[in-house]
Amino acid sequence: MLSTTTAEKIALRKSVKSISLSEKEKAESDRILFRRLLTLPQLAECSSILLYYGVGQEPDTSQLIEPLISLGKALSFPLCLPERRMEARSYQGPGHLLPGPFGIPEPDKDCPVVKRSDLSSILVPGLCFDERGFRLGHGGGYYDRYLTGFSGLTIALCRDKLLLPSLPVESHDRPVNILLTETRCLSHF
Repeated sequence: MLSTTTAEKIALRKSVKSISLSEKEKAESDRILFRRLLTLPQLAECSSILLYYGVGQEPDTSQLIEPLISLGKALSFPLCLPERRMEARSYQGPGHLLPGPFGIPEPDKDCPVVKRSDLSSILVPGLCFDERGFRLGHGGGYYDRYLTGFSGLTIALCRDKLLLPSLPVESHDRPVNILLTETRCLSHF
């Protein structure tokens, strides 16, 4: 039997996925979010970033690859592993990103593993976030497991339309350090 919190999260995922954004709205939102991220003072201090490949209503983070590289950042992407685990793999160019088990581009096996301790920041995905920095993910738990014990900077991009006052949370949920929307920057250190 599902816990009350788990059932709330399942219902909320369905509700959030039904929120409609036009391509024009997404493009304008992405433009603002990316500008805000790339000028974030805390990001300037980071040498390496685990970047996710945005899908669905998430920002199209593939647009961040070249700007981050031009800022001298070492990029990596997550690779899904068995038992709902993941690891970071160094970005070696678009030809080394292949569709993973969920259809999301992932680094191929030729891309070197990047130790979690070598990452200075992680851009954390989510369907939506709350004002405390907690996220609602897709439900696989990959990032929840990976973020456990990570001591670097965690940043999330969230469309204003998908920022909620509060989300149901469980003991394994961790808020991000910085949450950027088109109009807000919320810090949770």
